[in-house]
Amino acid sequence: MASQIFIVGIGGFIGSVFRFLLSGFVHRLMPLSEFPFGTFVVNVVGCLCIGVLNGVAETRQIIGPELRLFLMIGLLGGFTTFSTFGYETLALIRDAEVFRAMGNVSLHVFFGLLAVWLGDMLGRVV
Repeated sequence: MASQIFIVGIGGFIGSVFRFLLSGFVHRLMPLSEFPFGTFVVNVVGCLCIGVLNGVAETRQIIGPELRLFLMIGLLGGFTTFSTFGYETLALIRDAEVFRAMGNVSLHVFFGLLAVWLGDMLGRVV
């Protein structure tokens, strides 16, 4: 268990650094934009990466459990949890659970925005 935590932690550290670098790079490319393109690019790249890794893992079975922990939970988890959200939603759709997939999207967006708003309000009064 301790080795798994270490593997995920190292991956998360590297993923967070990559997120910082990529997001900053995109923001420097578009300094006048008011849209958060850096975060958007990070989330889409993270989704693409987790999709590719999952496809390789399932079809070629060359990614072992430790590497999967490092790449998918650690690295991409540190890079963006949006990739996990995309993967889990796609898994529901593949399992013919379209209504659950739509519910997953709706709940994440609604409660995510609500939590950010509530957190902002709380942060302003504390």
